[in-house]
Amino acid sequence: MARGLSVGDLHKLARVGAAARLGELEREIAALRKAFPGLKAEAGKTDQSVAGAAPAASTTLTARASKRGRRKPMSAAERKAVSDRMKRYWAARRKGKGV
Repeated sequence: MARGLSVGDLHKLARVGAAARLGELEREIAALRKAFPGLKAEAGKTDQSVAGAAPAASTTLTARASKRGRRKPMSAAERKAVSDRMKRYWAARRKGKGV
């Protein structure tokens, strides 16, 4: 391992780093709660159910979040290329099994 650190030493260092980061996050949460005292989001609630949230703001956040994980739609040429590639793949698999 790098610099002669054992697995145990690496785990200890990771634990110290995780504890430090957790402390940073807790301080940041406290600062946010202090800055926005009306904000009291509970687990499982949506943006619209948060006290003091404007409907327009929650709609914007929801729209932005839904776009984040989407893929770009495939063009017809890309779909055809995938189709041809998979047809060759499955033909080779069938040929290899003797079916």
